[in-house]
Amino acid sequence: MLYVVKRDGREVEFNAEKIGNAIKSAAAEIGVNLKTSKTLDIVQKVIKYIEMSGDSRITVEQVQNLVEKALKDSELNDVVLAYQNYRKERTKVREIKSDLMRAISKIGVETDRDNANVGNNFSSKLLRIASESNKWHNLASMPKHLSKGHEIGDLYYHDLDSYNLTTNCLHIPTREILENGFNTGYGTINAPRRIETAAELSCILLQSTQNDMFGGQSHPDFDNDMAVFVAPTREEIISELKELEVPAEKIEELAEKRLRKRIHQAMQGVVYNLNTMHSRAGSQVPFSSINLGIPESEDAALVCEIFLLEYEKGLGKGEQPIFPNIIFRVKEGVNRETEDPYFYLYELACRVAAKRMNPTFMNIDADFNKKYYDMGITPATMGCRTYLMSNVNGEPGVKGRGNIAPTTINLPRIGIQAQGNIDKFFEIFDTRLNLAKEALMHRYGVLKNLRVKDLPFVAGQHLMKGAEGLSPDDSIEPVLKQGTWGIGFIGLAETLVALTGKHHGEDEEARALGLRIIEHLRAYCDRLTEETKLNWSAYATPAEGLSGKFIKQDQKVFGIIEGVTDKEYYTNSYHVPVGCAISIKNKIEIEAPYHKLCNGGHISYLEVDDCPSGEAIMDILNFAYKKTNISYLGINFHIRYCKDCGTYLQNHEKSCTNCGSTDIQGVSRVTGYLSLDERFGPGKYHERQDRVTHTGTKLNHYQEC
Repeated sequence: MLYVVKRDGREVEFNAEKIGNAIKSAAAEIGVNLKTSKTLDIVQKVIKYIEMSGDSRITVEQVQNLVEKALKDSELNDVVLAYQNYRKERTKVREIKSDLMRAISKIGVETDRDNANVGNNFSSKLLRIASESNKWHNLASMPKHLSKGHEIGDLYYHDLDSYNLTTNCLHIPTREILENGFNTGYGTINAPRRIETAAELSCILLQSTQNDMFGGQSHPDFDNDMAVFVAPTREEIISELKELEVPAEKIEELAEKRLRKRIHQAMQGVVYNLNTMHSRAGSQVPFSSINLGIPESEDAALVCEIFLLEYEKGLGKGEQPIFPNIIFRVKEGVNRETEDPYFYLYELACRVAAKRMNPTFMNIDADFNKKYYDMGITPATMGCRTYLMSNVNGEPGVKGRGNIAPTTINLPRIGIQAQGNIDKFFEIFDTRLNLAKEALMHRYGVLKNLRVKDLPFVAGQHLMKGAEGLSPDDSIEPVLKQGTWGIGFIGLAETLVALTGKHHGEDEEARALGLRIIEHLRAYCDRLTEETKLNWSAYATPAEGLSGKFIKQDQKVFGIIEGVTDKEYYTNSYHVPVGCAISIKNKIEIEAPYHKLCNGGHISYLEVDDCPSGEAIMDILNFAYKKTNISYLGINFHIRYCKDCGTYLQNHEKSCTNCGSTDIQGVSRVTGYLSLDERFGPGKYHERQDRVTHTGTKLNHYQEC
């Protein structure tokens, strides 16, 4: 008896039929139809070789080597090559299965930290296991050169587990959906009349939307959208007071007091819900963003003010709310100057940011924002940076639109491969850009097979622009034409070091080259928009888990290169490296031009000492927004508080100064959103460790510090 030793060590009886089937399959791949007699002849040769060895046990690899020998001896060289490819494909399938099994085993112990918002409970682990399985399915289903590009780290397909299932993110048309009512699958929710109900349903919109999508969601004009429900609430209060026969002269004052109290309750509910209301099978709370600060009425200003006050209070013990990400929009003539009608809201936003690291701030006076504001359309963004305004297939704006899918290019790898030759860099860059385009067009072809009923809430309830008038069995292709297709990048700083020896934070020539590279990306996206009649955009990728993945792959291929691959992460998009000792003024001036170029989304961070003042934050913003064309800014510092009593700590105390507890919670910002320190992935953990404070918190009338 002859036994074959399998790769896992099991021994099975030799089966000649399996050899014949493998030979036939390999031949069929190249269109060769081997006769049965010829196949049997080859199999007999294999058996003869085995008998000549005198062994009673033989490994699978040895059998396959002998099959190749028999094919060569039979002068079937084309079939030899086909059989070798067959072996490689079988090896790849085995590796995929093995990798999948390892991933599932690892997830069973703890979910990974590619997404700092994912928990470690049963639902999270189950979702991650399903996620890993579908990643491999999608890689196996796409053209081999596309899957290879992702697997070797030339580029990265974000949310590969959702490649064939859904789209990325959405700016919800909040007011329109609430006023018309909606259905989450179990019946109609009528339009609310009270501010409390509207606020609660705004959270349901975020939760239900995230269940249909893989990215984040935003209320793009929260204070104005909520304001329409303030007047009916006020009328209800006045009616109640009249029924109680309150003297007429006291009704207005008492009504406003009660109204404020009810708005406080409503806004507190939003903060509480968005930090406790789970989506995606219970694995995480919604990746929520709320845009406000440009009120169109006094009621909207009231909503904005009270929401900021409730966020400032924090959660039950005063703990830091992680969500929503808040974007306060700053505009001259509205809130930026002391004489502006809503300057007090800007002051409040800066005060809250000094304690909570939220809001982040958006400059509506940046020229690429202002042109839309002057058209009556106020721009908005998200913590994940999704920014879109122009629309080649319809009216510009954000409501009902989002980034359909992003793909990110590994810029540092191109910098390394170019070996200091700038022309060669752009030659390779163009090849990767074309690959990114092809990958996204392939994804377009996959996603257009989805039907409205596959996205029952966001498409079925017409939250997505383009879904109007579609029936459940219709393709979502009209929706795909309204959103954006983002080509992103990571590690511009390391790319410049690879090409010139210095990054854009330390050298003027590198600074100019950095802009040239991203201008090239933007020009390519603009050409694609014209060619394909789809909305293409240059995207400053957040790269939460990717920052550590790309560099690990490059370390294996290129080794450790000083200033390029010598740490645990690549620098975020176009940012100056976090460990670079640079002034706030210089960082703003260096990064500002990229905001206009990155029309798919962008953000810049300024790292300051713990517990800055509201005045210091306003000083920074005023310099940035009056002296540069920068748009979206976040002021970073490290928050630490006692989990037992909620007391905030300073000066790196290891125990609570109020109750003595050593159970201290740290919170930092990662790629746009706040996160608990322990939830950072490896790359972002090391990045946070390397962050240094940018000098010159007080800019003293915009002079160099």
